[in-house]
Amino acid sequence: MKKILEKLFDHETLNYDESNSILKEISAKKYNDEQVSSFLTVYKMRMPTVEEIEGFRDALIDLSISVDFNDLDTIDLCGTGGDGKNTFNISTISSFVVAGAGYKVTKHGNYGVSSGCGSSNVLEHLGIKFSNDINILRKSIEEANITFLHAPLFHPAMKNVAPVRRNLGFKTFFNILGPLVNPCQPKNQMTGVYSLNLARLYAHIFRNTDKRFTVLYSLDGYDEVSLTDDFKLIDNENEMILNSSFFGYQKLNPSQIIGGSNIENSAKIFMDILNNSSTAAQKNVIISNSALAIKTISSLTIDECLTIARESIESKKALESFNKLLTISK
Repeated sequence: MKKILEKLFDHETLNYDESNSILKEISAKKYNDEQVSSFLTVYKMRMPTVEEIEGFRDALIDLSISVDFNDLDTIDLCGTGGDGKNTFNISTISSFVVAGAGYKVTKHGNYGVSSGCGSSNVLEHLGIKFSNDINILRKSIEEANITFLHAPLFHPAMKNVAPVRRNLGFKTFFNILGPLVNPCQPKNQMTGVYSLNLARLYAHIFRNTDKRFTVLYSLDGYDEVSLTDDFKLIDNENEMILNSSFFGYQKLNPSQIIGGSNIENSAKIFMDILNNSSTAAQKNVIISNSALAIKTISSLTIDECLTIARESIESKKALESFNKLLTISK
């Protein structure tokens, strides 16, 4: 570790093999907390390179409990979190809308880092039981069109760095890795990120794979399409700045999509949307993000995707997917 730290302190970057090796050694608790803290802090001062992230990513995937859904064309809607905006669980709710529309979703998630209400927090509060049993996971995706992959159950090595991350109290590159280390490595991915630089980093990483992808960043800081400002969209072919008019909606005020300050409030909004009894603003944000996910996995136009997403909510098919997952998980 000393040699690696000295290299990083001299403003050098790591190659793929160095990145891969050091993360496996950290995960094996080969180093003390002070050394690991120093290593993580380097990446608070600069963005990791594509090669470093790819090395870190593959190390975590190698160490994970893998799930084989290669026979299925699935999508993950998983953001980095960390935007500090206290919105409700937009990507998680959108996952059920996409599932309700008939697409297979392998949602990767965890407890909240920047708030107390990550995807795992709200789903657990609503009664979902987490599992890494392949039979339960496959039954879920076959009957509900969605399965939830609670990160700690698939990344046991991560528990060794959890105390250090918690004590540091700031975002580390592990926040960046979250959406990249889905244990089933889905063929399609929509990821929201908390900075423009990170959006570009993700685009480079995804373009080195065979995934169909969409990366989103709202220019006012949200790690999803918020409809409150212009947003950056990067996919396999395009890089665009769009706004709410792309979906045919009016611009929203940030106060209209607040809702993630506590689990109870987030859960209420979650179920209000699935029951089609939410505010128009909340519903439109979910439809917009769901439509982009459907567009990622299909060859449909955005107008067709918007219609499908809206129908999934209004027909209660999204709610049906949630209820089926709830029943199976128990």
